Amino acid sequence: MLTRRTLLQALCASAALPASPRERFVGITVMPEDYQVEGIEQVLRNVKTRARATAVATSPYVMEPSDREHGQRQPPIDAGAGGVRLLDRPLWGKREIYTRSAPSFVPNLRLYQGLRYQPSAADNLTRSQGGIVRDFLRAAKAAGLKTYFQIQSCSPPDYVVSAGGPIDEDRPRLPVGSMPKRHVGNNGSLASSEIRRYTETLIADLCQQYPEIDGIRVDWPEYPQYFLDDAFLDFGAPAQAAAVRLGFDFERMRRAAGDLYRHLHGELTDRELDSASFVLLPFMSQNEGLADLGRFKAALVKELLEGFRAAIPRGKELVPNAFPPPFSFASGMDYGKVAPYCDGISVKFYTMHWPMIVRFYGDALMEANPRISGALLVRKLVRILGIADDDGFPHLADYNYPGPETPHPVGRNAQRVKIEAAQKAAGKTPVYALAHGYGPFEDFRARLDVAYQASERRVWVNRYGYLTEEKIDAVGSVCA
Repeated sequence: MLTRRTLLQALCASAALPASPRERFVGITVMPEDYQVEGIEQVLRNVKTRARATAVATSPYVMEPSDREHGQRQPPIDAGAGGVRLLDRPLWGKREIYTRSAPSFVPNLRLYQGLRYQPSAADNLTRSQGGIVRDFLRAAKAAGLKTYFQIQSCSPPDYVVSAGGPIDEDRPRLPVGSMPKRHVGNNGSLASSEIRRYTETLIADLCQQYPEIDGIRVDWPEYPQYFLDDAFLDFGAPAQAAAVRLGFDFERMRRAAGDLYRHLHGELTDRELDSASFVLLPFMSQNEGLADLGRFKAALVKELLEGFRAAIPRGKELVPNAFPPPFSFASGMDYGKVAPYCDGISVKFYTMHWPMIVRFYGDALMEANPRISGALLVRKLVRILGIADDDGFPHLADYNYPGPETPHPVGRNAQRVKIEAAQKAAGKTPVYALAHGYGPFEDFRARLDVAYQASERRVWVNRYGYLTEEKIDAVGSVCA
């Protein structure tokens, strides 16, 4: 297991791990709306010929324009902070658009009998547009590309990010029993057997209906880490039942997490912040109850991916998308524990989120502890989260969700160390760097270069909708 001590040692080091030759892998996530608008031929020409990709991932849905009242914003708004984000490749003529979606297939309802959660029903959009997903997969295979579906792990019906979601009974909860007030995704509890059974069934259904795919990429098979509250999950009824089954002392974990949570929300001082022993996140503490909480979440993630692995037919791959260290300590993603069930693990370098996370954490702590120094707090947060190669910006107000033309305030070495730490923990299971296409050209190119080199030529790019013509050519030249 990758420990906090080994991670912090890595974050302080600047020497790269020795490189060894790897087979080149370059994947690009292409959502159905991209080829619905641009056409399959043009998309594949850009992906295969210009970007020189070796794989594509898409999802089993189709979209059409809607309105603000009835649709979902594309791109996702990320808890309100991402309202500045715009697509680089317009959809239906717009860089910001509201859409509705439908499954691209007719679910085999017999597979879902008796389950609490059911797939979305096929409708007229499915019947008129759904076939384009199969056409895209077949054309991509004919072009020599590996093909994958990307689905959500714990947010039924699991087709589109931020769509759907669990009933309240299956939502993760804080130590006091309440649900976090804000969230970026709409994930349910990893301990919910109903959610897990649904997603396992969906995976089996998709593999039967789309034999063209080489594998399944699952997004957020963990507790996504965007707000400070996210680090203190999960204490709902499903988690309590799972703790008993797995042999964890649920009440001890809840007391320890509740004590730290209360301390952070009203009892912080500058003296404590400035000390080497400052504990911000549960994994930083030596408390046994908090250590058990980390092990408990890791056990839930392992069970989740073990179940997904069993649902996938032999010969097809399971590749989860995961938060990088140190976020992974709080998310439950223990790369070493899940590696035996995965054909690869994609480490998410969604670097526009990193300053947003600093701001979310900082705002929560400053509101609860108005007497602490903002400058001291932001410097501590940047160090703990490992997002910069120095102390970062001096003020909390400097950290915001970057606009389309704003470089992401993250360090090159900070990114590289996270990839290397994840690969070390995963052992022989390959780790892919999942670089994000959002941002200005030179910044994207630099981040892609770090990702490609540090992962030893194994990279995914998320996603086609953020790749200008210039960026498409850059993928082909950087990942040569």
